[in-house]
Amino acid sequence: MKDKLKIGIVCYPTYGGSGVVATELGIAFAEKGHEVHFISYDQPFRLELFSDKIYYHEVNIPSYPLFEYTPYELNLTSKLVDVTIHEKLDILHVHYAIPHASAAVNAKQILLTHSINIPIVTTLHGTDITLLGQDNSFKPVIEYAINSSDAITTVSQNLKEVTHDNFKINKQIYHVPNFIDLKLYEKRLNKNLRSSYANSDEFILTHISNFRKVKRVNDVIDVFNLVSKMHKCKLLMIGDGPERLEAEQLCRKYGLSNKIKFLGKLKLIENILSFADVFLLPSETESFGLVALEAMASKTVVISTNSGGLPEVNIDNKTGFLSDVGDIDKMSKDISNLLSNKELLETMKINAFNHAKSFDLPRILPIYEEIYYRLLK
Repeated sequence: MKDKLKIGIVCYPTYGGSGVVATELGIAFAEKGHEVHFISYDQPFRLELFSDKIYYHEVNIPSYPLFEYTPYELNLTSKLVDVTIHEKLDILHVHYAIPHASAAVNAKQILLTHSINIPIVTTLHGTDITLLGQDNSFKPVIEYAINSSDAITTVSQNLKEVTHDNFKINKQIYHVPNFIDLKLYEKRLNKNLRSSYANSDEFILTHISNFRKVKRVNDVIDVFNLVSKMHKCKLLMIGDGPERLEAEQLCRKYGLSNKIKFLGKLKLIENILSFADVFLLPSETESFGLVALEAMASKTVVISTNSGGLPEVNIDNKTGFLSDVGDIDKMSKDISNLLSNKELLETMKINAFNHAKSFDLPRILPIYEEIYYRLLK
């Protein structure tokens, strides 16, 4: 069996957890000497590394008058066939059930006609199961794509259970948690950067998301509105999306525009998290909560809901505090208690960092490698 592999990674290139994990995973494999081929409709958000082991293949999406909607899944299927044949890929690792897993399954059937049998690893990230999976128009395709994969992984134990609850899965599902590369979070505090956002006697709260409805961005503003009446603090909102405008309008309604800054999409979020005190994630659901883990690796205390896989990441009363979805009062009280007790705040920051160590990349990477090699036997 080959020592070094040629790995095809299919992911969304956008500002979201699945794309970040897939990209960081591919970069780590390349650093170990494997050859990695990213396949998507745009260059992944975090892929800026130049390496002779990393390649990017863009899925072209031509427009034909015949199609009212562009058939991206068919374009992706064709690209997977082409790249697998000409780059001699050993394995395909696809992130997200549809259209990535379904396209890979179709590509595998085509490749069999070329006497190529390539294994498919499908990683489920969350909304492909919890949102799309609840839509009966998608459910049969998702179920088929999962069962036709050679190996299935989920990023949290909760997501594994939800997948079994909602689909008839006839194969083992492996729980392989999301991860962070702790080396990225070893930067020293940039006092000049911090001072550009807040005074030395002010606490800094942060929120990072794609500003979709499920993230409950307005809850962040509501919580901060209560906390800011009791403590000197600033709130940094990182990311962008459909709920941003409404959140900005809510800030103006509360008269908080001078205390809340919307920074848009930032690639090096660890630079901001390095001087944050509290990270707020009031999501309606999170299959894992990668951004919460990134905050913890930056020694930031997490205030989050208890939905989905978040309790697996944020340990209540240790690395932060958990609340029911929409419980603005409890979240604000938890933050206020932290800011009133600097010793507790510092203790929880250290706890958060120590817990983040268990999700360090060198611990998780071998698990995926083992799955690859087992399939290739």
